[in-house]
Amino acid sequence: MNKWILGARLRTLPAAIAPVLVATALAGSDWNWFRAVLALKVGVWLQIGVNYANDYSDGVKGSDDNRIGPTRLVASGLATAGQVKRAAFISFAFASIAGLWLSLLTSPWLILIGIAAIAAAWGYTGGKNPYGYSGWGEVSVFVFFGLIATIGTYYTQTGEVTALSILCAVPMGLLSCAILVINNIRDRAQDELVGKRTLAVRIGDSKARKGFAALLAIAHLSALATLIPQALLTLLVLPLTLSISRSVISGATGSALIPLLGKTGKLQMFFGALFAIALAIQ
Repeated sequence: MNKWILGARLRTLPAAIAPVLVATALAGSDWNWFRAVLALKVGVWLQIGVNYANDYSDGVKGSDDNRIGPTRLVASGLATAGQVKRAAFISFAFASIAGLWLSLLTSPWLILIGIAAIAAAWGYTGGKNPYGYSGWGEVSVFVFFGLIATIGTYYTQTGEVTALSILCAVPMGLLSCAILVINNIRDRAQDELVGKRTLAVRIGDSKARKGFAALLAIAHLSALATLIPQALLTLLVLPLTLSISRSVISGATGSALIPLLGKTGKLQMFFGALFAIALAIQ
C-alpha cells in the first residue's frame, strides 16, 4: 500500500463524511450539491491533515515507538518527519481552500471557525502543551467532527441553525468520539509509559471501555430523540453496535482492537447513511 494512503488512515474518514451526509439530508429541498461537496472536502482534508499531524508530532516526541496499532510513517521510518509535516500542511491547505470558497458563498464567519479547526487539529498532539496528551481529545472531536461539521454543513445550505440540526449533530459527534476512544484504549498502556495522558489513561481501562459502549448507546438514543419515526432505521445497525461493544467490554486488547477500530468507522458510516435516509424521507 502507498505509504501516504497508509498515513492518511482511511478508517477514520467516516468521522468526516457521515456528518456532511446527515446535514445535507436534513437540508431537504434546500440542499445544494456544490456546497455539500465543498463541506465534504473541508471535512475529509481536515481529517487527513489531523492524521498526518498526529503522525508527525507523536513521531518526533517518540510517543509512537513500540506502538501496537497500524504503522505510523515517522516512527517506522517510512517517511521523514519533515515530509509528514509537509503532508499535514498540504492537507490543511486543501481544507482551507474549500473552506474559504464555502465562506465566500455563505458567511465570512466560517473563516474564523476554519482557523479554529486547523488550530485544534495541530494542537491535538503538536506544540509544547498538546491537549490530546491531557485527555481533552474527545471534547475536541465532539465539537469539530460532530457539532461544527454537522451544524456547519446544514448552515451553509440553508442559512440557518435549528434545534433539530443541533440534535442531529450529537450522534455524529459521539460516534466520532468512539473512534478516538477505541484507538486510545488500544494504546493506553504505551501512552501511559510515555506520559501521554489520554482520557483512557486518566480514567483507567475498565471505565474507558464502558465509556466507549456508552457513546454508542447514547448515539442511538439521541437519533431516536429527534422523534422522527423514520429514525428507527438506525436500529438496523444495532447488531453491529452490540457486537463491537461486547468485544470491547469483554477485554479485547492490543492487536485484537485494530479490526474493531475499523468496524467502529464502518458503524458510523452505516449509521450516518441510515440516519440520512431517515431525514430525507421524513
